[in-house]
Amino acid sequence: MAKNRPSFSCSECGWDASKWVGRCAQCEAWGTMVETRPVPITSAKSLAPTSPATPITDVAMSATERSTTGVGELDRVLGGGLVPGAVILLAGEPGVGKSTLLLDVAAQVSRLNTAPVLYISGEESASQVRLRAERIGAMSPNLHLAAEADLATIIGHVESNPPSLLVVDSVQTIVDTSVDGAAGGVSQVRAVTAGLVRLAKARSLPILLVGHVTKDGSIAGPRVLEHLVDVVCQFDGERHSRLRMVRAVKNRYGPTDEVGCFELIDEGISELPDPSGLFLSDRARTVPGTCVTITLEGRRPMPVEIQSLAVAPAGPPRRTTSGVDSSRVAMTVAVLQSRLGVDLDRKDIFVSTIGGARASEPSTDLAAALSLASAVADLPLAVLSGEVG
Repeated sequence: MAKNRPSFSCSECGWDASKWVGRCAQCEAWGTMVETRPVPITSAKSLAPTSPATPITDVAMSATERSTTGVGELDRVLGGGLVPGAVILLAGEPGVGKSTLLLDVAAQVSRLNTAPVLYISGEESASQVRLRAERIGAMSPNLHLAAEADLATIIGHVESNPPSLLVVDSVQTIVDTSVDGAAGGVSQVRAVTAGLVRLAKARSLPILLVGHVTKDGSIAGPRVLEHLVDVVCQFDGERHSRLRMVRAVKNRYGPTDEVGCFELIDEGISELPDPSGLFLSDRARTVPGTCVTITLEGRRPMPVEIQSLAVAPAGPPRRTTSGVDSSRVAMTVAVLQSRLGVDLDRKDIFVSTIGGARASEPSTDLAAALSLASAVADLPLAVLSGEVG
């Protein structure tokens, strides 16, 4: 018989290896390999079904009726609201506002339902969560707080006082004591998520999970975490910008091309049904080197202003971009030089967007090209429409 040898898994991406290595061969992270014990394989037994299989045409639709979160922009991303039994993962960088947004959602849902909303904090105490709730106006007697880090205790809270919504902040801080490993490890995240999914399906309880991300922007923990949950939302935004965007990366109950826009203010996070003003400068006249174009964020058209500057370099020419794809800007510069004869080879080139917007669509190439040509010729632009081939 083969020996029950330990294996090693990457805590960032879940890659497995038979022996310890200093660097993960899949995500190339250093010092993330942790030891895991294999689980013995047992044969499954045949059991009588608890309920007979039902024709799909006879399945009641009332059990899948959506309920609003009270935040219209989040409902837009989720496809209309919360589905009973859905497990939603909201991931984002530290400080982007994940906990603030979900605390506001929990307060809104608690005001719309008679059943309480349970907010589990694994990173902060209940008093610290209350300080944030007072600041953003999320105080509600129907919102219950608990600072817990044990999965069994969380399930006990749900069974003793069934809530209408469960918020867990965050899934990487919860521990299943029946599984070896530290909190946030591959085995722990997998076991905790699987336990919460079973709880959601058994009680038709919607669950909102907060997830951490790695330094490259991917969700921390094993890849199976994204497969277990029903909806994966990415919450991102520039640290020095007020704009925050929620995108659905995976959605079993709705589209994945919708974007929710929010503004980070002193009182918390507010919705932005029309965020176009954040991407445009507030001047009354057009100046050389600027160009406004229309991009699509999900299904929502937004005007975005691109600013360009071309100056004589003090040393080797540089290409600096912000909010636009640097490789597409390099291609645009090549088109301007070869087709229009614009002299950009011996100039420092700077291309940026306004308000922290990300202009990654191919349709923005024309705006970048004409803003560069406008900066070189020192002439303002009037109207543009088309694309660069």
